[in-house]
Amino acid sequence: MADNLDFLTNNPEQDPTEFQELESPEGELHLRFYVPSGNEFALPANGIREVLSPSPDRITPIPNASPLLLGTLNIRGRIIWVSDLGQFLGDSTPLNTDRPEIYVVAVEDQDTMMGLAIDRLGPMYWLDPEKLQPATSVPDNMAPFLRGEWVLEEETQQSLRLLDHLAILRSARWGA
Repeated sequence: MADNLDFLTNNPEQDPTEFQELESPEGELHLRFYVPSGNEFALPANGIREVLSPSPDRITPIPNASPLLLGTLNIRGRIIWVSDLGQFLGDSTPLNTDRPEIYVVAVEDQDTMMGLAIDRLGPMYWLDPEKLQPATSVPDNMAPFLRGEWVLEEETQQSLRLLDHLAILRSARWGA
């Protein structure tokens, strides 16, 4: 059996020493998602600790905390803050918490982890960082948290904005 390499291929006519080359995706892997206003954003996959979908009653409101914060969430014994990402970025539409589950993207830097509550998850997508352009027509309160944008459709100027999770984590807005 060790000398018989036919088990490596489905085709007995094919030379078993020839390997099929796999297509490799171009760019870097990103998670696409939406905030309540319908705006779409992306985060690099390597900046995401995990994606959760807890029920709203698992998020404990904290009195006198910033209005941007929904509360805290216990993730396997670790307590993290959960924020309404849309409102943090300046959207006027608050996250609807009257639903069975809330999507929370947990981002981390060193020992700091925070949950970013979003409206809807999109797909994981390979995006080419070399095609990233400076963000245009961005509100001033959102600009410090963007790395740039990809133009997805030239005709409609539909774009996908790339967030900087480190800038979000380190923001002075959390103390407001």
